[in-house]
Amino acid sequence: MDANQALNQLLAGRLKPGVYQWRTSPTPGAVGDKRWTDRAEEAGWRGFHLDGRRARDKGAFLRLCADVFEVPSLADGDWDDLVACLEDLSWTPAKNGYLVLYESWAELADADQKSLRIVLDVFGDAVKAWRDTPTPMTVLMSSVGVEVAGVPRLA
Repeated sequence: MDANQALNQLLAGRLKPGVYQWRTSPTPGAVGDKRWTDRAEEAGWRGFHLDGRRARDKGAFLRLCADVFEVPSLADGDWDDLVACLEDLSWTPAKNGYLVLYESWAELADADQKSLRIVLDVFGDAVKAWRDTPTPMTVLMSSVGVEVAGVPRLA
C-alpha cells in the first residue's frame, strides 16, 4: 500500500489509530506539502502539521507545538503540559478524528534522541486517550529513507 492509499484507509476508519511511520515519496517541495490536510478536513478530521526542521531540542519542539496546537503556554511548558494539551483539544473539535503529521522528526532524533523518545511516548499516550472515542487520534511520522525504531509503518 502506498502513502496515499494508506491515508485514504486511515481517514475512512479502516485502519487502527496509532503512531505510524508514513513513508512519503521524495519529491521536490514535499516537506510542508499540505494537500493531506485538505483530504483530512474533507473526511471530518482535524489535521495538525508539525514541521520539525528547526525543532532540534525539547524547547524548540514545545514552541513548535505551542504554535501548531494554538496553546501559547506550551512554549514555556514541559512534557506534561504537552500531554494535557493532546489529551484535551476541546478548543479545536473534530468530527471524525485528529491527525498529526510530524515531518522532519529526524532533526530532533539527530540532536536530542532522548527528547524524540519522550515525544513518541507522549504521542502514544495521546493516541490511547482518544482511541475509544468518536474522534480517535493518529500520528504520522513522515519520512523518506529514515526509520524510527519501534514505530510501525503505515505505508
